[in-house]
Amino acid sequence: MQSSSPMNRRHFVRLGGLGLAAAAAAIPLTDAAAAARPGRRDPTVTDLGPGIVQFSLMSGLLSDDTVYIGSRNLDPTSVIGFHLPTRRVVSRTDLGPGSAVQAIAVDADGRHLYAGILYHDDRDQPNLFHWDLSTPGTPAVAVARIQDLDVRDLAVARDGKVYAVGSRQSPPALWEYDPATGTATKIVVPDPLATISQAVVVTDTTVFYASGSIITGGAGASQAKLFAIDRATQAVTSVLPPELATGSSVTELCLIGNQLIVGAKGPGRSAIMNVADLSSYTLIPSTGKLFRALRPDICFYNNSRLLVYSPATGKVTPLPYTGPDLGEVWGLDVYGDRVVAVSAYGFVAEVDPTTGATVVTDLAEAGAPAAPQLGMSVAAGAGAVYVGGTGGLARHELNTGSVVIHQAPGEAKDALVLGGVLYTGQYNSQGIWAHDPTAGAPHQVATFPAEQNRPLDVCWDDTRLRLLVGAQSDTRGGGSLWTFDPTTRQTTCHVNPVDTQQCVRAVAAHNGVAYLGGDNPYTTGPRGTLVAFDPTAGTELWRLDPGQAYGIVALATHGHHLYGISRRGGLFIVDLDTRRIVHTADIRSICPQYAALATSRGVVYGVSDTTLFRFDPATFAVTVVVAGLNGEWYSGPHLTVDENGQFYTLRGRNLIRVQDFPDREQSR
Repeated sequence: MQSSSPMNRRHFVRLGGLGLAAAAAAIPLTDAAAAARPGRRDPTVTDLGPGIVQFSLMSGLLSDDTVYIGSRNLDPTSVIGFHLPTRRVVSRTDLGPGSAVQAIAVDADGRHLYAGILYHDDRDQPNLFHWDLSTPGTPAVAVARIQDLDVRDLAVARDGKVYAVGSRQSPPALWEYDPATGTATKIVVPDPLATISQAVVVTDTTVFYASGSIITGGAGASQAKLFAIDRATQAVTSVLPPELATGSSVTELCLIGNQLIVGAKGPGRSAIMNVADLSSYTLIPSTGKLFRALRPDICFYNNSRLLVYSPATGKVTPLPYTGPDLGEVWGLDVYGDRVVAVSAYGFVAEVDPTTGATVVTDLAEAGAPAAPQLGMSVAAGAGAVYVGGTGGLARHELNTGSVVIHQAPGEAKDALVLGGVLYTGQYNSQGIWAHDPTAGAPHQVATFPAEQNRPLDVCWDDTRLRLLVGAQSDTRGGGSLWTFDPTTRQTTCHVNPVDTQQCVRAVAAHNGVAYLGGDNPYTTGPRGTLVAFDPTAGTELWRLDPGQAYGIVALATHGHHLYGISRRGGLFIVDLDTRRIVHTADIRSICPQYAALATSRGVVYGVSDTTLFRFDPATFAVTVVVAGLNGEWYSGPHLTVDENGQFYTLRGRNLIRVQDFPDREQSR
C-alpha cells in the first residue's frame, strides 16, 4: 500500500489510555515563558467545532407504549421517552453529570422509573434517580448515592424496593434502596473475588444477582457466578448451572413468568431455569442478552443479530430482519405484534417477526437531543480528521468544513490514517476496522482472539510496513500485541508480551523494533515495564524497568531516544543505543493523569487532558504550547498530526487544530 505522503509512513499517532492510580508528589515544571525565545511565533489554534455529535444511548426499556432510553457519553445524562404509536420523542428528563445511563427499571404499576448513572471518574454525587411517569414533564429527582458503585442494572420489587448492582466497587455488592425511608443500604457481597455485576432481577422472595470479571479479569478474579439471595434473611446460595461456569461473567438475567433466563459471556450457551426449582433448567445453544417472550418462543440479541429460541425444538434461528445493521442493541421488547430493538447507532427498529419487514426511526430526527459526545480517538491525514465516538466516526473535511458520521460498532479506541485510509482499533472484540472514503462504509479488516477485547494504541511500523496495536484483555488479564499488514491482510497476535498482568497500553516502532509500554490495572504486581519486541519473530529483545510508580500510557521515538510517560505525569527518556534511562522528570503539573505523544519535524509533542506541550530534543525541557484544553475524553487524551505538521486534539468536546512554530534550533 502506498502512503499519501512520507509523513503517513511514520509512526505518528500516540494515544493514551484508561486506568486507576493514586496521586504522586509533583515537581514544579520549568516555566514555559522562560523557555520561549524572543521573536518566536506563537502557536495558532483553530476551533473546528464539536468532535462528534450524535444521540448516543446505553439502555432501553418498554413501559406501556413508550420506550425509555438512557443516554451515553452526552452531557448531561438523560432519559428520553420514545412513543411507539407516534414514533416521536415525547418526554425527556436530565439527570446530571456522568458518562451514561445503563440501568433503567420501572415498577410493577408502570408509574415509577428508576435510572442509575455510570460516572467516568470518582464522583461523590447521587447516582440513583426517580422519575414519576404519571407527570413526565416534572424532572427526575436524585434519591440516593449508591456508594462506590457505577450502577449497571436495577430491579424493582413489587413492594417498591429497588436493587442495584454495578462495578466501581471491588468486590461489587448488592444494594437496596427503600423509597419509604429514602435510604440505600449495602445488603451483601455475594462474591468477594468478582470485579463486576451487570444483572439483577427480583421476585417477592428472592434477588438473583449475577457477577463475574469482564473488567479487570484474571489475577485470581472470579468467573461467571449466579446467586439467589433470600430477601428476608439475606442468605446467599450459588445457583449457576455448571455448563455456564466457564464464562467470564453472567451478563444477563430476565424473568419470564416462572422462568429465569440466564446469559453469560464465553460459554456459547444460555439457560432457562425454573424459579420454583433452580436445579431444573434447560440450555439454549447460544450466548445472548435481552431475552424477551415472543410467544411461544423467546427472542434475544447476540452479536448484532436478533435470534429466536424455540422451546419446542430446542433450536435457535435468526429472527427475520430487513433493516440496517443493528450494531449493539441496548433495548429489546415486544410491542403488540412487533419486536422493538433499540440500536446503539441511535435508532429504534420495529420488526415484524414473521416477514422481517422493519420500520426504522432515527431518534435524533424524532426529537432526541443529539449533542457532542466524549471523544474516543482522533486521527488526521489526506485532508480529513476523524473523531471516534460511541457507535460512530465523525469525518471532518478540512477544505469544506463538512462533517459526516459513519457508523461503526462499539468504540474506536485508537486510530491512524495511512494512505488516505483510516484504521481503528475497535472495542469490544471488534479487531481492526478500516474506512476508505472512496470505497464505501467502514468495515472490519482483521479479527483477533475475542478475549483480547480492548485495543489501546495503534501505530505504524515504517520499517516492516504494518500496523501495531497494543491491547488489553479485560476478562483474563494481561494483553497482547497485534500486527496487521494492510496489503496482504496478514495478522499475528502475541499474547502477554509484557507479562500476565500488564496490558500493552502504549506502542512505538523504530527500526523494526516494537517498544511496548506495560500497565497493570491490579493493585499488586509489576507495572510500567518497557519491553523491546521483535514483532516478526514474536520474541522479546530486552526489557527495562523505568522506575515509574504507575503504568506507561504513551511512547514515541525521535532519533535514538524513546520518550515515555507514565500515568500521573512520570516522564522518562531511554537512549536506545545504550538501553539506559538518560532523563526523568515529574510533569504532573501539566500532565495530571493520562497522556499521548506524537513526533513531528524532529520534535516530540505531548497532550494531557489539560495541556499541549513539547520537548526540547537536546535538553528534554518541556514547553507549554496550549494550556487550558480541558479535553473531554472517554479513554484518555489523544493527539494526531497530519502531513503538514498540524496537530489535532480536543478542547472541551470541540476538535481543534494547532500549528506550532518551534525554534529552528529545537528541530535539528
